[in-house]
Amino acid sequence: MKLLYEGKAKIVYELDENRCIIYFKDTATAFDATKKAEIQGKGTVNNALSSILFALLEDSGIKTHFIKKLSDREMLVWKARRFDVEVVVRNVAAGSLCRRLGLDEGKRLKRPLLELFYKNDKLHDPLICREHLFLLGLMKDSELKEVRRIALRVNSILKNFFEDHGLLLVDFKLEFGLLPDRSVGVIDEISPDTCRLWDMKTGEKLDKDRFRFDLGDLMEGYRRILQRVQGG
Repeated sequence: MKLLYEGKAKIVYELDENRCIIYFKDTATAFDATKKAEIQGKGTVNNALSSILFALLEDSGIKTHFIKKLSDREMLVWKARRFDVEVVVRNVAAGSLCRRLGLDEGKRLKRPLLELFYKNDKLHDPLICREHLFLLGLMKDSELKEVRRIALRVNSILKNFFEDHGLLLVDFKLEFGLLPDRSVGVIDEISPDTCRLWDMKTGEKLDKDRFRFDLGDLMEGYRRILQRVQGG
């Protein structure tokens, strides 16, 4: 298969004209990859969780690139033309939002906050506004409206799903692209690498912040999320 892309956590291979295979790596990175480690089993858990969550979205009428899980580390997806925009939806103040606005971590937001970031490693993925997005030609106005609609709908679905399993969805990142039928769909992954998830009772952080800030064993948190989602 033709290698299309290798990123920090995944490798993408071209299977045919319309389909790709994503391989999930064990690499963990933080702070623009200045902190990096190989953590055995991370890729298999992220593939399992992403497959479950993409299937949930598909069942809820949300278009994604997901076709099926192929193996412990491989996912079959539709090929998509990615928008170079990261969409972050926040329900609770955490991370960069607290640093930028001086909010206390854990503050519940009155309504979901949607932010856009330019996906550009050289520029360190800066926060951008609607006008910047159009200036850079990253997305059309009609595409942005669809992305916003889908992102907020995804938030509602995932928030309720995780709450049913004792997890608080603090915030999460989504990526979007144009699928082979030219429709806008959710792509990339949905996992503890891209979501902040806290235990609803204790507030314990079970996501990538464990690695970022040395809060505990990363895989312990990831496996606990997967066990809850699977009903274990």
